[in-house]
Amino acid sequence: MKMHVDTAYRSLNKKGEELCGDKVKITRTKDSVICVLADGLGSGVKANILATLTSTIISTMLEEGATVEQAVETIVSTLPVCNVRKLAYSTFSVLQVFDNGDAYLVEFDNPACVFVRDGKLMELNSEYKEYAGKTVYESRFTVQPGDVLCLVSDGVIYAGVGKLLNFGWTWDNVAAWMVKACAKEKSAQRLAVSLSQAVNELYMEKPGDDSTVLVARIAPRCVVNMLAGPPKHKEDDAKMVRDFMTTPGKKMICGGTSANIVGRILNRKVETSLNYIDPLIPPTASIEGIDLVTEGVLTLSRALEIMRDYIQHQTDTLYFHKLDEKNGAAQIAKLLLEDCTSFHVFVGTAINPAHQNPGLPSDLSIKLKLIDELCALMDKMGKRVEKTYY
Repeated sequence: MKMHVDTAYRSLNKKGEELCGDKVKITRTKDSVICVLADGLGSGVKANILATLTSTIISTMLEEGATVEQAVETIVSTLPVCNVRKLAYSTFSVLQVFDNGDAYLVEFDNPACVFVRDGKLMELNSEYKEYAGKTVYESRFTVQPGDVLCLVSDGVIYAGVGKLLNFGWTWDNVAAWMVKACAKEKSAQRLAVSLSQAVNELYMEKPGDDSTVLVARIAPRCVVNMLAGPPKHKEDDAKMVRDFMTTPGKKMICGGTSANIVGRILNRKVETSLNYIDPLIPPTASIEGIDLVTEGVLTLSRALEIMRDYIQHQTDTLYFHKLDEKNGAAQIAKLLLEDCTSFHVFVGTAINPAHQNPGLPSDLSIKLKLIDELCALMDKMGKRVEKTYY
């Protein structure tokens, strides 16, 4: 079974600094996800440049097939060492999770990875390795759906030092906090934001150091099937509905015409909700055996807006509230962003005259364009996308 890795991160800048001295780089290759968290020496512009170079060099070299040894040697020979303190230019953690569940972690002077499985803190067996005169910890292990791995910069474990806490938050406190949080929150985004907020509060909203949280969650496989639009030829109605219903996974229908076709073929009642939660978004409906039934173009368009905003501002709790609203658009966005690992769209290509924009070619309806944008967004997030046209 192919593993799907949801990733999210959040950084707090040191008080008074415009740039963060930590840098996260997440790269999806054809068979793995590579997460790099680099912490540049000091803070501000210099630290930002060092961390950016470190994370970019490591992720690019690993993506191109280089070994960690080669990547570390390149960094050692490329970036300077602080003349005064003789300290490393940048510390880093690298987590690579392969599609088959194999995972590889290498850590150089960063706090250890927090690994939570089934509500328990897991201990990783690490080996000391020396690359180019630098000692790193290396771990090889296997992940399974539901696992959460959290990488942090040292600003996180020193949160509150000298203020609310004498010795800072400590790694053990961070690990214990993550174990509790994983029992309540499932998405990587919500975990990253919650931990970052806790760190900010301990610093009394004046971080004494750059503080970065990177969460990788191995998402359980969840296929979401969406049926949108009537088929070009009416005689294909039954085939489209049969294909949609016999494909394993959650079921979602977008569009009143589509819902009526499914209701007619399956001989099931389509019941429209009378709750107008948001006057700008049409109400949802229900059909026995279908997880979500919404209106078409207006709802889909709004769902896309929510998803774009969420991806762009995923560190803002405002967007979690938008996802948790009970209107059809928010329900589509939440299902696709937080639950879905594979997305299969059953697309009817009959043109609805009401959905035509005079500025678009006559053979391209607004709904088809929205579906293409939605699929592109899901693909960008590393989710498997499949389209079947009728």
